[in-house]
Amino acid sequence: MINNDILIRLRYALDIKNTDMVEIFKLGGIKVTKDEVLKMLTKPKEDYDDDFDYEIEDDESMKLNNGTLESFLNGLITFKRGKQEPKPGQPETPALSNESVNNILLKKVKIALALTNEDMIDILAKAGVTVTKGEIGAILRKKGHKNYKECGDKYARNFLKGLAVKYRG
Repeated sequence: MINNDILIRLRYALDIKNTDMVEIFKLGGIKVTKDEVLKMLTKPKEDYDDDFDYEIEDDESMKLNNGTLESFLNGLITFKRGKQEPKPGQPETPALSNESVNNILLKKVKIALALTNEDMIDILAKAGVTVTKGEIGAILRKKGHKNYKECGDKYARNFLKGLAVKYRG
């Protein structure tokens, strides 16, 4: 799943307005305009099916990299939960991770929405996916841990689908 698609689905699921999107990016340390947000919310041309001819100009979309998406997710945590004062010796902004973007998505959305593992299992169940507490725990572990499991696109896609069902009805 591409980062633009993740951003589009997350915005829909949580019903985030464009002005709030700009604010969330700002809280994550990235200054963007409303027009840039709209370009991010457009799938890049190369990600459409080649069998059809779409009338999309290259300058109408902006491809998101992993760092930008992670900064957005950091801003979402601050937007939903408030600014946390860093502890002595802790950096002001969190370092960008080298984990799978899907693992980062699940971890940061869990933090932002104050979800428990049971809540995450329920959200995935709403999308028709059955997972155990152990599987959720493995996905939420730090990369390098012996029980770490990389989150596939299927789980990330269904997690976002379950969020939409839960928050949008």
